Parts: sequence; structure tokens; C-alpha cells
Amino acid sequence: MGTFVGMPAFPEAASRAVGDAQLRYNLRKATHTIRAKRAAVVDEQPDWAELRAAGAAIKDRTLRHLDVYLERLESAVTAVGGHVHWAEDAAEANRIVVDLVGATGETEVVKVKSMATQEIDLNTALEAAGIRAYETDLAELIVQLGDDLPSHILVPAIHRNRAEIREIFTGRMASWGRPAPENLQDDPRALAEAARLHLRERFLSAKVGISGANFAVAETGTLVVLESEGNGRMCLTLPETLISVVGIEKIVPTWRDLEVFMQLLPRSSTGERMNPYTSMWTGATEGQEFHLVLLDNGRTSVLADQVGRQALRCIRCSACLNVCPVYERAGGHAYGSVYPGPIGAILTPQLRGLTGPLEESLPYASTLCGACYEVCPVAINIPEVLLDLRAKAVTKGHRVERLAMGAARRVLDHPKWLAVAQRSAGRLRRWTPRRLPGPLSAWSDTREVPVPPRESFRDWWTRRPKAEGER
Repeated sequence: MGTFVGMPAFPEAASRAVGDAQLRYNLRKATHTIRAKRAAVVDEQPDWAELRAAGAAIKDRTLRHLDVYLERLESAVTAVGGHVHWAEDAAEANRIVVDLVGATGETEVVKVKSMATQEIDLNTALEAAGIRAYETDLAELIVQLGDDLPSHILVPAIHRNRAEIREIFTGRMASWGRPAPENLQDDPRALAEAARLHLRERFLSAKVGISGANFAVAETGTLVVLESEGNGRMCLTLPETLISVVGIEKIVPTWRDLEVFMQLLPRSSTGERMNPYTSMWTGATEGQEFHLVLLDNGRTSVLADQVGRQALRCIRCSACLNVCPVYERAGGHAYGSVYPGPIGAILTPQLRGLTGPLEESLPYASTLCGACYEVCPVAINIPEVLLDLRAKAVTKGHRVERLAMGAARRVLDHPKWLAVAQRSAGRLRRWTPRRLPGPLSAWSDTREVPVPPRESFRDWWTRRPKAEGER
């Protein structure tokens, strides 16, 4: 599979994406369908606001005492025969997983859809070690066979229509295992059946499974995966060795806490009252060897940020993507990360740091309309975090912008200087350029330069007729 490394900043990538009419049609049709389903099942829930507040409160409490709950989870998993590994970053997590698979002697693994393993680009690390990873989620299978990149949290192949999927299956399935049926049509049922037959061989032969988890219950050491196809159940139960890579923020303290999220997640993600498959496992069961890899990879740095830490509440429902006007037009690839859309615009710069043009551009990939905040089931104030990251991006880099802001602050701090600047702007208004010069041109590429008024408010106030009381 490809990686997101080295992708251009958001404005450049988005400008190419919005020129693809087929992509825009695919995105609009899919996001509006999911959005409508979600709205219907949320509206029928009388205590949705209370559930949302409870979810946010549970997550905040967990994050405040994350060290305690992590140790509790480790003890619980170990007590029931599991093995816990700690990974500080992507490189360490990949090394741990590669070594665990290598110890089994196997050269093939099956995978449940997992954002964490995509985040660390595990498939590439496995391939470098001579181990082939087979994605078993239908959308992930489409992405893998098409040598593509995921573009949505819930539906990674949302940018593909069924005609494109048929072409991918007929052209690439044979090189990954069982070929597509002859004369395969683009009917959804036929495509799903082709994928089912292709994957069944992998499920029955694989000895190692790799998963993520939607939640990890610290009280009992139980991991939870919610899915819609049943592929997760096959991956979790059939292999002799199961390796789960889980972000440290996925913890919930107790089973009672889990109940809240079991109501929030299905409604917000797929627009269902209950997801079709919920798999739970506690330690090593039925003779299976179980390994849990707890992944940091920048999460403790996010936790240290008083404004940005709320991003760690995210339960990966993708509701914010489906209502975002920017995502609907630009698609997921433009974000240059496995986490696209509004949540990616705040999570990626925090996990990676504001280290390059891509990360610095993501906080600006938003209209700040607030729709993402309104639909978030755990009340992440994404616009607030976006503004905070924009301030940090300006403080960190962009020398010209810093100089301009510094000059503006000096003028605004001195009333006499401000008055002179206002009068000068009014007298020179006829020469106001349509486009700013040099480095400032990036601002005026998407905006009209405002024409200064002929007279400032200050001057108007001074010369206006005075009322009797004012004299």
C-alpha cells in the first residue's frame, strides 16, 4: 500500500481534488446518505444530549487519570493470559508486531480494519519483513487491491463508485488470491459476493490475525470491536495468534461506561441503532495467544495540551466528515493523513507536530462553520482547537506573517498611529490593489482586498454636528 508521507500541503492537494467531478459526485452522494441516516436515528433518541455529555465526561475523566487506567488495563489483560507491550512511537509498534509475527513462523496475516495500524503504516513494515498483510474489511480490501489510500474513517473507499470497484476486482484480485468471477457485474450484491469468496480462503488459512479496538475496558481487560460485515469476527476468532494495536486513548474505565459509547457510536457512524457485529474478548481465549500493543505515537503530547487534548475523546465515528463542506468537496486524500476531515485537521498536526507545510496547513482546512462540533457524539469543540492550532502555526513560522502581525499590533496599541494609518488609507483608496504583492499574494488569491472607506469613523465622529449635551 502507499503512504501519505511526502504529500503536498492541503491547499495544493485540495485544488486538484475539487477539479475531479466524479470524485465530488461520489463524495456528495455517500456523505449525504450517511448524514441523513444518522440524523434520523439520533432524532429518535430522547436523551441524546445527555448521552453526548456523558460520553464527553467519561472521556475527560479517563484522560485525567490515564496512567491509572493504563496500568489497570495491563494488569487485567495479563491476569487472563494476555501479553501487553508498550510502544512509544510508530517505529517501536511496528518492530513489536513484526517480531511477534516472525516468532510464529508465518508469512501471512489477516487484518481487521484498524486506524491505529494505518496510522503507523504497519502493512509497509510487514512487507519489508517478508510478511503479507491481507485487509479483510470490504472497503479496505478495495483500497488495498487498487493500490490506493483510504479517504474516510468509516468508509475508506468512499471515493470509489461501483463501476470503479468492479474494475479493481477484475484486474487485481487474482494477484492477491482467488480471482474475481468471470463476467463480474457492478451490482453491489455481486461485488460483495466476489469479496466474500476471495476472503474466505484467507480466513480459513491464516494463523495470525491483527486488529485494533474501538474500546478497551480497564476494569476487565476486555477489548471491543464494532463492525458491520462479520469479517472482524472471523479475524478475531479463527487465527491461533491475535495481535491488537490500540491507541492509549481508547480506554474506558468500566463496563458501565462502555454502555454509553455503545449507544453513541453506531448512531453517529453508520446511522444504525445497533451495529450488526460486536466482538468482545478478554485475554487469551480458547487456546489463542493474545498480544496487546498499547500505542502512544504522540498521544501524550496531545494530552499535555489544555485546548487540544479534547481531540483524544474521538471515538472515530466520522460524523464530522459527513457534514463538513470542505471534506465533501476535497475528499480525504487532500488531508495527507489516515485521519481526514475536521478531526484529522486537528488530530494530525497534534500527533505529528507542526513540523511541515502539510501539518501547518491543516488547521486552515475548515470554514469554521461549527457543523462538526454539533454532530460530534463526544462534544469535541473542533473549531476551538482549529483556532488554537492556527495561532500556534503563526507563532511557529511564517516570518512575513509574524512581521505583519507585529506591525499591526504596534499601530493598534497607539491611537495616534492608528488615526494616521486610517487617514492615509482613505486618501490612497483609489490605488488599492486587487491582488497583494509578494508573499501576501497567497491571502488575496482567494479573497478580494477590501477598499478602505473615504473617511474613518474617528474623523466622522470628530466633524459630525454635536448634540446639545455633548457641547
